[in-house]
Amino acid sequence: MKIMVVDDSSTMRRIIKNTLGRLGYKDLLEAEDGVQAWELMQEHKDEIGVLITDWNMPNMNGLELVKKVRGDGSFEDIPIIMVTTEGGKGEVITALKAGVNNYIVKPFTPQVLKEKLEAVLGVND
Repeated sequence: MKIMVVDDSSTMRRIIKNTLGRLGYKDLLEAEDGVQAWELMQEHKDEIGVLITDWNMPNMNGLELVKKVRGDGSFEDIPIIMVTTEGGKGEVITALKAGVNNYIVKPFTPQVLKEKLEAVLGVND
């Protein structure tokens, strides 16, 4: 199972990838915006198990990406975690209504990412 990490900040992508690596997730794809992420998702349709995306990005933001993913039948069940600085209640509700399964506000600890990932994957249920 591949995990797609989408963030326009290469530093944030590296932090997330390093954390995932320490959790044992080595098969990772990365993109710097929603457009690039969508292209990669088309190439790896049957392999991506989780999408972790930022909200604020150029070209296609995270919310637009989530709506596009949820609108495509082949990805309707993929767990999506939004990782963003947008921590207001309104933003969280908007993201959840768009189809996000879980929400992480930056900055976050590796433990938070681990817990949210395990929650969407149904680990330790």
